[in-house]
Amino acid sequence: MSAGASQNGKYSVPTGGLGLEGPVEKPAPGTLALRGDLAHIALAGKHLAAHYVIPHERVIGADGADVMENTRDDSPVVTRFEAGTQIEVLDIAGDWIWGCLGPDGPSGYMKAHCLSD
Repeated sequence: MSAGASQNGKYSVPTGGLGLEGPVEKPAPGTLALRGDLAHIALAGKHLAAHYVIPHERVIGADGADVMENTRDDSPVVTRFEAGTQIEVLDIAGDWIWGCLGPDGPSGYMKAHCLSD
């Protein structure tokens, strides 16, 4: 795997200068793989984030996963990923992961135990 490439070579680190001009509309929760602190690497040059992440591909386990707006158990559910769904994990914090189906979403938080081994 080359430096900056994802496991499957689908995404890579952009080269050259990156910049944004004008106001950028904040996406609705659960849509683009974009938070205030980080974003999917495919969104670099389109949306501003402190960090861009090359995702790690994982698979949802047998019980499926509710995809939530935030890391509270009573958080609104954005969507549901069924068992066997391949997702892109962008962040892991304790019992929670933040992931998506791709840079355009849907995206959200899931319990880490929902991933297959």
